[in-house]
Amino acid sequence: MKATITVVDADKEQAAALRTLLEQENYSAVSCESLARLDELLQADCSRVAVVDLDTVPVDNRGFRNLKRKYTTVRVIALSSRRFHPELEEAMASHIYACLGKPVNIEELAYLLRSIFCETPKPTVARQRL
Repeated sequence: MKATITVVDADKEQAAALRTLLEQENYSAVSCESLARLDELLQADCSRVAVVDLDTVPVDNRGFRNLKRKYTTVRVIALSSRRFHPELEEAMASHIYACLGKPVNIEELAYLLRSIFCETPKPTVARQRL
């Protein structure tokens, strides 16, 4: 298994579905329901990525600022069904690595995770010499 990804989602069914997708991509995944609980998990673990569902988890700029100040190497990937979050302007500019639309495109998420972990993408189709 690769590094642990922490899924922050108050909807337990959605969190379980995303964990399953991440595990199919050969990542280890755990979940929690709030940024406060994420802080507790990060203290006990060295997860480098948190995937936060902005639609189900109460968040604000200060919460993301405090999280990034305390855990400078953690990358936050936000998920949302909304295209615009004016209340999170500072967080989007400074503390969130990327924001993906919902439903989650696992290929897009896997690409971001590879870029975070500096992994070489594996070819999906074998090339033949002519």
